[in-house]
Amino acid sequence: MIKAGIVGGSGYTGGELIRILLHHPAVKIDFVFSTTRAGKSVTTAHPDLLGTTDIKFTGEVNLNVDIVFLCLGHGNSTKFLNENHFSEDTKIIDLSNDFRLNADANFDGKKFIYGLPELNKSKIESAAYIANPGCFATAIQLALLPLAKAGNLSQEVHINAVTGSTGAGVSPSATSHFSWRNNNVSWYKPFTHQHLGEINESLNSMQKDSGELFFLPTRGNFTRGILATAYTKYEGTLEDALGLYRDFYSNALFTQVAEEPIHLKQVVNTNQCHVHLHKHNDRLLITSAIDNLLKGASGQAVQNMNLIFGLEEDLGLNLKAGVY
Repeated sequence: MIKAGIVGGSGYTGGELIRILLHHPAVKIDFVFSTTRAGKSVTTAHPDLLGTTDIKFTGEVNLNVDIVFLCLGHGNSTKFLNENHFSEDTKIIDLSNDFRLNADANFDGKKFIYGLPELNKSKIESAAYIANPGCFATAIQLALLPLAKAGNLSQEVHINAVTGSTGAGVSPSATSHFSWRNNNVSWYKPFTHQHLGEINESLNSMQKDSGELFFLPTRGNFTRGILATAYTKYEGTLEDALGLYRDFYSNALFTQVAEEPIHLKQVVNTNQCHVHLHKHNDRLLITSAIDNLLKGASGQAVQNMNLIFGLEEDLGLNLKAGVY
């Protein structure tokens, strides 16, 4: 059994990791670290686990676990690793943005590999340290990577993506509490969102000088999921584009090219990404949908863990959406 530790276990991504790993046939949770809830049952933060586990949060870290997941706020993973020196045999999957960019990938003798399996599967399989992609970044890259690989992403791309409130984290803020969020929609960080850096690096690894991205993130009045739409000029036919996407994702267990228009309920509570294409005159519209806490965070982290340890890629991740 793989001994796993979770750091930052009281947040949304930590809770999803606990839920997945409790039912993973090859993993035993060794500890769930929390500075604010040490000694308390994990069910005090995650009541959906009541009756499933008696694990308690701890303020102690086992530095010799087989793998540790860092579910910390951006900027805090670097600090935590500077203060806690894990065994050289311990694999690390970081869910923050601390190590995603090429300029930040080397840290204290560790080389973090960007953990998007549809892009870097072979590198992940031989890696010890993974920088898990951002949620918006996952949805947008999976929408655009096949075009970049084919050299068809030279024109500017306009992107709008709406995300659920869990994307803002468990700590309440002015734009995440119920009275503000309910029956409300708004954009934020127009054209400057922090995930653009990792998206551009991935696209440019496929196609040098790919088109400029104009990304407008939107807050939705629902709890989880991301629906992203992107459109750009495309000279080929819809059938040509579908061929590119089906070929690119032919071996991707968790990314499906849909024939019919997609919606969020298809993917919420799963590790799936669904992609749909639509052609209008000289514009190709690509829609992608993911669960921001699963394929956009904890589910993808477990997918990466499976690849690192040579397990079946979908082990513990056969989760079903509820569309009714």
